[in-house]
Amino acid sequence: MSQVFSKSPEHCAKQGGLTIDKSYKKLFFAFSSFFSIVLAFIFLIWLTLHPAKPQFSLREADIYQLSLSGTHLLNSSIQFTMLSRNPNKKVGIYYDELQAFAAYKGQQITFDSFLPPFYQGHEESNLLTTSLQGIGLPVALSFGYEVEHDQTAGRIVLNLKVNGKLRWKVGTWVSGQYRFNVNCVSVMSFGPNAPTAPLSSNQAAQCSTAV
Repeated sequence: MSQVFSKSPEHCAKQGGLTIDKSYKKLFFAFSSFFSIVLAFIFLIWLTLHPAKPQFSLREADIYQLSLSGTHLLNSSIQFTMLSRNPNKKVGIYYDELQAFAAYKGQQITFDSFLPPFYQGHEESNLLTTSLQGIGLPVALSFGYEVEHDQTAGRIVLNLKVNGKLRWKVGTWVSGQYRFNVNCVSVMSFGPNAPTAPLSSNQAAQCSTAV
């Protein structure tokens, strides 16, 4: 006599559920492993190449106007040229959203001026020139006194700054954006016998860069 065993629908459903759960776990494990390998590979490339931050130096700065209208409204006109250099042998740099301005004793004395984005290849250098303007720009009431004091001392010191975002490029891979800040210090002769305009500085000066 033969025996016939039948499985209930509930039992079949449980077995099917176990099979589906195992498939999902295997798929999840495979995806996680692949993603981890990719991240580890990118991290190893990053450690091997270890990109150095870009280098900036001030080449020339000219003040065409720096005068007060009333007691605290400033009109200014400044132009400067800086050299940007990528020191990396295997890493390119995309520069995005560049903006420049001038500051004097902690006060911004021009409006922001936007520079066009550009790509910089391996060990490549580029000259960046921009004109900065300020019309009716509010400054501290002590501004006029501080400028007169510097004129008596025979020199004036400006900070020429560039802020922006950059992306690293390694082969076909491009990183996310990183903020960077450049600060260049320009020292100009500004005594009673100095020419009225423009005040110029042609001495190259290294700039500090924070990424």
